[in-house]
Amino acid sequence: MSALLTPSRITSLQNRVERLVERFKPWSWLWPPMAFAAGLGSFFLVDRQQWLGVVLALGLLFAWLLLLSEGLISRWLAKRGHPTLPQGVTTFIAQMIHQETLFFTLPFILITTVWNSGQTLFAALVVGMAALSIIDPLYYKLAGRWRSLYFIFHAQCVFLVVLVILPIMLHLTTRQSLLLALVITVLVALPSFWHLLNKRSLKDWCLFFGLTMVLAYAAWFGRIWVPPASLWMTSSALSPAFNVQQRQPQGSIALTPQALQANGLYVYTAIRAPRGLSETIYHAWHHNGTLIDLVELSINGGREQGYRAWSQKLNFPADPSGNWRIDIMTDGGQRLGLLRFNVSDAPGEASIADGHINPSGLSGLNLRRFIPGRSSDVEASNGN
Repeated sequence: MSALLTPSRITSLQNRVERLVERFKPWSWLWPPMAFAAGLGSFFLVDRQQWLGVVLALGLLFAWLLLLSEGLISRWLAKRGHPTLPQGVTTFIAQMIHQETLFFTLPFILITTVWNSGQTLFAALVVGMAALSIIDPLYYKLAGRWRSLYFIFHAQCVFLVVLVILPIMLHLTTRQSLLLALVITVLVALPSFWHLLNKRSLKDWCLFFGLTMVLAYAAWFGRIWVPPASLWMTSSALSPAFNVQQRQPQGSIALTPQALQANGLYVYTAIRAPRGLSETIYHAWHHNGTLIDLVELSINGGREQGYRAWSQKLNFPADPSGNWRIDIMTDGGQRLGLLRFNVSDAPGEASIADGHINPSGLSGLNLRRFIPGRSSDVEASNGN
């Protein structure tokens, strides 16, 4: 092995890499749109051509392994007196991998973001990171001067790639993917704080451990702001009746207190998921900001128009007037979508539940949920 890694051969290999990088640089502007197109194609073709998503995901994982091992390889070569790649070359390679990651995952984030929620901030963060990765002066300043921020930037890219590819490759649920992505991100982000501490002191070790726990808790607490990159609510509707055989909402009423008490209300959602993925979602009913019902439903991926699921609320409070919100949530606490309506006796203020299926974003199972003090409160069903 040592005979193969002679200084002359390593120097020759280094020169070849440098020449290859110099030849590629004038064409590097093509890399982001190609990665974006690959991500867009993977998102929409993953059901019909699942191999495409798997191949792209494997390639992305391989690139990340190279990036993560670059520091170890450089130190190993330096200890043995071998030359290493110049900082500019390694930073350029890292930039290409960051661009590949950000622009590949960007379609998943943009399409699955619930834009009238806090997820907009997360999507804006990813867009900002993608823009920074293609602005060379800012990116190289980040990599050279602000190493802590650079580690955090890198950790966020790791979070994105794990969040997106695990449901595609391993059919993990969004909850499993989110938990694993958070754990890996915390581990990758730790080097950004490591050099700030004196590891010789027990006090500093305890502080470092506490900082790790705070970082992990903050990441988990903010999960509701993270779009479920593998799930997408394709359509939704509110209606006073429902055709179970055709899985179609029906009827139209003004949502007055009397109408709700007499008819109840159906909420219909269609959720798109990759083929082979089984998920648990929830319809969370809120009245004037207070959660009053949580309905569990199971969905399966593979249907292009989305897996159709619905729930019916039968009993309402004595005075149901006010603002209502139905959050469509994953088992991991990520929001898929939300529906709002207003209940009122005043003319023109009551929302209309007309059964119209509105597009969202760009043998059924029957079960009953019981709330203490009330019976037969909510019925939930779903079907493909």
